[in-house]
Amino acid sequence: MLLEKQLLDQVKQVFAGLGHDYIFRISYDPAVAPGKEMLEFFTQFASTSARIGVESEEKAVDVPSATLVRDGVPTGITFRCIPGGHEFTSLLLAVLNADGQGRTLPDEPLRERIARLKDEIRLVTYVSLECTNCPDVVQALNQMALFNDRIISETVDGNLAVAEAGKLGVKSVPTVYANGEQIWVGKGALGEILDKLEERFGSDQPAGPAIVHKADLIVVGGGPAGAAAAVYSARKGLDVAVVAQRVGGQVKETTGIDNVISVKHTTGEKLAADLKEHMLDYPVRIYESRTVEEVDLKGDVKKIRARGGETFEAPQVIIATGARWRRLNVPGEDDYIGHGVAFCVHCDGPFFAGKDVAVVGGGNSGVEAAIDLAAICRHVDVFEFLKTLKADTVLQEKLRSLSNVDVHLSSAVGRITGDGKTLGGLDVTDRVSGESRHYDVSGVFVQIGLQPNTEVFVPQVPANRAGEIEIDAMCRTEIPGVYAAGDCSSVPFKQVVIAMGEGAKAALAAFDYRLRSL
Repeated sequence: MLLEKQLLDQVKQVFAGLGHDYIFRISYDPAVAPGKEMLEFFTQFASTSARIGVESEEKAVDVPSATLVRDGVPTGITFRCIPGGHEFTSLLLAVLNADGQGRTLPDEPLRERIARLKDEIRLVTYVSLECTNCPDVVQALNQMALFNDRIISETVDGNLAVAEAGKLGVKSVPTVYANGEQIWVGKGALGEILDKLEERFGSDQPAGPAIVHKADLIVVGGGPAGAAAAVYSARKGLDVAVVAQRVGGQVKETTGIDNVISVKHTTGEKLAADLKEHMLDYPVRIYESRTVEEVDLKGDVKKIRARGGETFEAPQVIIATGARWRRLNVPGEDDYIGHGVAFCVHCDGPFFAGKDVAVVGGGNSGVEAAIDLAAICRHVDVFEFLKTLKADTVLQEKLRSLSNVDVHLSSAVGRITGDGKTLGGLDVTDRVSGESRHYDVSGVFVQIGLQPNTEVFVPQVPANRAGEIEIDAMCRTEIPGVYAAGDCSSVPFKQVVIAMGEGAKAALAAFDYRLRSL
């Protein structure tokens, strides 16, 4: 039995309130093992509700498929995979969302943006069932198919469609193609991918008036700092609006978190969910999947404009936009993202099992990545720009104990090379001798620290050379009513627990200013 009885019983309870009839149309080759397995999987899944059925068609296909149909009409959602593992949630939500249920459904302004996308769009997402970043992307694209009948969303298991993924050179998951053109690689929220689709295909003008949301205080960012700022501000009785791409921010990329005091262990996904749940315990309005593209912070009323036409207005703003992985910014990097250049070891490491790879960066993240890769790869070269590694001593000791790892200090990566489709190696210069050398590797994992997400706020708000917003001891910027907290600010040490404290401090400082002003 593919699905355990306990799990099926739980799904039965979830589907008890379905209001529509659903069919999974299975196309499979009975001579190919995955086809029979898929039919059995969906038959078991359908047994959880009298409103779900299965129809099957025998066809000569390499990869079986299951298309979700609601009340006799295809929803645009297809699984060319057996959605177990992390993608089981995507399957569950596909049915719930099609039924108008589920806490992850986009709000009305986002639905309208999705509906305004132009052209017929076929989205194909290559995933691994072990990938923790893939479900967010799959679920977002499935929702796009539900709210725009010109969109088709297919989820493909790269381990089943080996030849297909290999022909495209897919070496990172999730990788998304729109009408045959790669448009996305790696983690992503609905709003981020929607931005890309609007750029690529265009969007019709909104039919109604511009949407303006007013609040007492706006928090831009939904990570640990933003969540703490929202909770503390709401506890003071303020009307708080949180504007963010996704609640949790970069935390969602972290597999294990063991240094939040009093919480011995948690995961990025769990912490992000807990942050959202805590905010929703208060009357906090959360606007997810928003990309801030313009701000006006100088007046008494601060204005934050998000892509799609929404504007948020309040007399006070707390900027808590966090940071993102820093890029090398060398020739070839952009060309091979998803085809050899990667940022997530947990998701993309298995593509390079038994091969030679490089890790660029000698901090904790880089050394941890090298240690993980050494367990599955033939050889790992670690390149650090400085003359010493920056990682914790215990990590360095572990790294140097591995026989298949070489560490190269004072090394500057100058170029990433390949045949135009598949990465072949990288050129590195020794910063002491000046000698350049080419290393033949199949993958390059970039782990060189963080870059603050502050571009839209600068130069209105002063920042330091690293792009971090300059703040004082109370998280205040030079602009009255504007505060910054967490990884986007100049506070030293980028840690979850520090970001939470800074978010709380920014909220208290903003409330103190409000009291003094009144």
